[in-house]
Amino acid sequence: MTTATSPPHNAQRNLADLLRQAIDQAPDAILLADAGGAIRYWNRGAERLFGFSAAEALGASLDLIIPERLRERHWQGYHRVMAGAPSRYGDDLLAVPALHQNGQQLSSEFSIVLLQDGAGAPCAIAAILRDVSARHAREKDLRRKLTEVEQQLGATR
Repeated sequence: MTTATSPPHNAQRNLADLLRQAIDQAPDAILLADAGGAIRYWNRGAERLFGFSAAEALGASLDLIIPERLRERHWQGYHRVMAGAPSRYGDDLLAVPALHQNGQQLSSEFSIVLLQDGAGAPCAIAAILRDVSARHAREKDLRRKLTEVEQQLGATR
């Protein structure tokens, strides 16, 4: 029996198909990593942002996109959260460096969603990332110019 709160099976399937298309084709990078940190989902936005195809990324460690100097700290927090400790990131938008396939570092902003298994235990993390390198460079340039103007004003006093 179909009710107003329970869409027909075909409508649910169509909704699932539409959601899959939206996630697959989103311009932002969307990825999912399992409890061990292996990449299990990699959309077109992730291919564009990081330069790795889905075939190259799937099954690889998140180290693929984490700059080497940040890996130890990342894995400490990741394993702590997967063991059940609360994440301090929650709903916050995070800003961290990421790594492109060509070795170039990029500035990214991202949010994470802790995914749980049927028993409520952490089993994976989904992340949505965006490249903000151009904006970051503009802001850095503006800060530099502001510092120059402040120094010039200080020298004239």
